[in-house]
Amino acid sequence: MSISGDSKRMESQRSHNQLHVIFLPYPTPGHMIPMIDTARLFAKHGVNVTIITTHANASTFQRSIDSDFNSGYSIKTHLIHFPSAQVGLPHGVENIKDATSFEMFGKISRGLSMLQDPIELLFQDLQPDCIVTDMMLPWTVEAAAKLNIPRLYYYSSSYFSNCASHFIRKYRPHDDLVSDTQKFTIPCLPHTIEMTPLMLADWIRTKNSATGSFGAIFGPIFESEKRSYGTLYNSFHELESDYEKLNKTTIGIKSWSVGPVSTWINKDDDNNSNRGDIGKEGELLNWLNTKPNESVLYVSFGSLTRLSHEQIVEIAYGLENSSHNFIWVVREKDKDEDVEGFLQSFEERMKESNKGYIIWNWAPQLVILDHPATGGIVTHCGWNSILESLSVGLPMITWPMFGEQFYNEKLVVDVLKIGVSVGSKVNKFWLSIGEDVVVRREDIAKAVEILMGSGQESKEMRIRAKKLGDASKRTIEKDGDSYNNLIQLIDELKSLKKSKANGEK
Repeated sequence: MSISGDSKRMESQRSHNQLHVIFLPYPTPGHMIPMIDTARLFAKHGVNVTIITTHANASTFQRSIDSDFNSGYSIKTHLIHFPSAQVGLPHGVENIKDATSFEMFGKISRGLSMLQDPIELLFQDLQPDCIVTDMMLPWTVEAAAKLNIPRLYYYSSSYFSNCASHFIRKYRPHDDLVSDTQKFTIPCLPHTIEMTPLMLADWIRTKNSATGSFGAIFGPIFESEKRSYGTLYNSFHELESDYEKLNKTTIGIKSWSVGPVSTWINKDDDNNSNRGDIGKEGELLNWLNTKPNESVLYVSFGSLTRLSHEQIVEIAYGLENSSHNFIWVVREKDKDEDVEGFLQSFEERMKESNKGYIIWNWAPQLVILDHPATGGIVTHCGWNSILESLSVGLPMITWPMFGEQFYNEKLVVDVLKIGVSVGSKVNKFWLSIGEDVVVRREDIAKAVEILMGSGQESKEMRIRAKKLGDASKRTIEKDGDSYNNLIQLIDELKSLKKSKANGEK
């Protein structure tokens, strides 16, 4: 349900005694999806929820919000106008994933920054009891302080990545190395984790990162976490308990693990395919149904990753040269004339051999992962994909591309031991596509053989992944850790609201 104008004041009056929490997501899929799921969880536990977003971004999840509202939950979307014309963008381009160039990325970012003032006015108008905002919106700390309400910092990745990033920024163990390919050990972690400078994002890797453009962006973000009431993590205790504990002692503020939110929210939903194009789902399921259990590898690189023509060719031959079935999701942005022609020819060969299935653009990922024929995933190590794979007990081939994904790979491979690395070595900003091949076909085929084969390493990874999958389901059941954390947080926010009301009387 979308509301605007006078109707929201009537709504506010009706829910005066109900805890009102505003959620403000950052418009990129890896950040938006878990926050929207979390907002829905709050509503399903009795909270009056308002999600503030733009028209085009709301269209990606509005059906779920309408369904929840029609089921009796107090949840709504408040739409704000994105200034497309002012920043020179086509109508409807309002999400970071829509950027096809650095120039376009800059325009979307400028448009988002222009929303700060109207959103602050909206906070004042709606008078929430708490705001939950994405880590990329550090200015909301000040906005919450003006209203004398708590701001919760939403971190959409792992405890491990936050801890690793913190200690690398603090101690800079890579600064004095003679080469970008030389290994260093991340200090202060409970496990021995080795990386190379090339695996770090540019803004951390370079010595003048604090004054660089991205350093200037991330400095206020990390500072805002320290000044927030606490941090929400889409994680769970059994998954990374050592780093949950380390994070609390390191960052020094409260945190709540309430994940995996996609598993939690989708166990109540009738249709897991609502995140993808379901037009060809029947054909896909028919193909999967012909395959033995745990025999199909699912290959997906997320919504932001760009792949060069040369790399796509290597992936195709790497998959073809392995002895295992696969489903490969190819995004529209990876297609140019040469790539499209190559992939169409490749797709025909795979249809003839019945070995591979190509999905163009969006895929019903949750449906595929949950199918008994699916036995593993090639992942870019985005946190949502890792959690969705874990929730169904799948081991992984890790292929990080940018950002904190290289940290997540270390968690999966070195700490949890439920994945095998394909050998990706260079952290590049997601819009940077070189013509270089990052990973060769023989390395891809080798990783597929280790993960999908019948060797001891594969068996042990599967046992560990299934154990974590079971834990991910227990934690969201009544009296599970994540369930209790959510209830405790909501109760705490209600108590703060009550104290504030009593203090005003």
